[in-house]
Amino acid sequence: MGSVERHKQVRVYRGLMPSPGRPSVAWREDRVRFWTAIARGAKTEDACSAAGVSGPVGFRWFRHAGGVNPCLPDEVSGRYLSFPEREDIAVWHAQGAGVREIARRLGRAPSTVSRELRRNASTRTYKLDYRASTAQWHAERRARRPKTAKLVDNPRLRAYVRTRLSGDVTDTGGNRVGPQGPAWKGRNKPHRGDRGWVTAWSPEQIARRLPVEFPDDEDMRISHEAIYQALYVEGRGALKRELVTCLRTGRALRVPRARSRQKAWAHVTDKVLLSERPAEAEDRAVPGHWEGDLIIGLKRSAIGTLVERTTRFTMLVHLPREEGYGLVPRTKNGPALAGYGAITMKNALARTMTTLPEQLRRSLTWDRGKELSAHAAFTVETGIPVYFADPHSPWQRGTNENTNGLLRQYFPKGTDLSRWNSEELQAVAAVFNNRPRKTLGWRTPAEVFTKQLRSLPPASVATTD
Repeated sequence: MGSVERHKQVRVYRGLMPSPGRPSVAWREDRVRFWTAIARGAKTEDACSAAGVSGPVGFRWFRHAGGVNPCLPDEVSGRYLSFPEREDIAVWHAQGAGVREIARRLGRAPSTVSRELRRNASTRTYKLDYRASTAQWHAERRARRPKTAKLVDNPRLRAYVRTRLSGDVTDTGGNRVGPQGPAWKGRNKPHRGDRGWVTAWSPEQIARRLPVEFPDDEDMRISHEAIYQALYVEGRGALKRELVTCLRTGRALRVPRARSRQKAWAHVTDKVLLSERPAEAEDRAVPGHWEGDLIIGLKRSAIGTLVERTTRFTMLVHLPREEGYGLVPRTKNGPALAGYGAITMKNALARTMTTLPEQLRRSLTWDRGKELSAHAAFTVETGIPVYFADPHSPWQRGTNENTNGLLRQYFPKGTDLSRWNSEELQAVAAVFNNRPRKTLGWRTPAEVFTKQLRSLPPASVATTD
């Protein structure tokens, strides 16, 4: 039999494949390692390194899967040939070993090897060459047998889900109300921009409502996870990807659960936890322990706030824009020009707090914001130890949180806070410090703070001018 006839027989055996595309750049084992790292909470870059693939490949996997872990098993069943076995077959076949000899060396049946050489050989060359990489590609391509999504087979169910997700909000006259919203470009919801008003039932609400509205129709049933996968996983074909904007979060990709639980607080060590703060700061009997935070405004503007725990004395920290803000394009890991980068924040706090006498700067309690990630250098320069409150525990800085709420009367949310200069901030602080407080027996924070200053030794007295 000539090579042309053998070519024809192989093509008939394998089926018509006019354009199979290009071979994959990574195998199933690489995907398993990649998604295992993602499940542990690793960033995509780190997962690519663990899998031994390039960054663009890993990001493409994550994007096409919508962040949904395909949950591939760690090992393929032993009844299937692995890539190392295909490499051995390719080497021995090139050396002229027969089918039975290769099968004996592999510990496989001769029919398995014969079928492998016929089915997965390269058919895009004149000869039926067998290459391990091409054979593995053919095997993985043929193994894909995706189950048709229920929303694809059931148009009635699909229409119900789409209506509950993206139906229009109407008035009593049936007219659509609310903004149209921006066109979806594959990203998350717009920052500080209008979103379209839709019915926006959650997938769980839709799944739980179906048995109520269709108690006798078993076809009108679907799990909330199936709806999420239809939205996030590319290629499911049931729902359009832009419908993710109808979800409450508006995420374009699902965030892996382990990754969402990670704490991005590498600057918080055991030595600066709130539990390490001196006990004298808790009962407010000893002055000099401060609480601090930022109030954030429009266009990444901010004002630093400092409140003394005993006297409730307030100090506002001016954080002007850095040179080049608005001119230099924002880049990832680029310079912090908004005014409250780590170094800028450290310097501004140091300038403000070093005007106090040493006895009135015993400690500073901050939230977990990264704007104070240079706290170690701040402590070295000023001698003020910094302690960080526990995550999601605003009551541990209750005095500062209450003051920030009061400050919103002067600096509302959604306004540009960078337009106020240092003198204007000091004027607002003076208003707060000269306002009588119930907790101070209707004395003002300025009066109590001045009394504390006068009680210090003469050499350490500082003025409040």
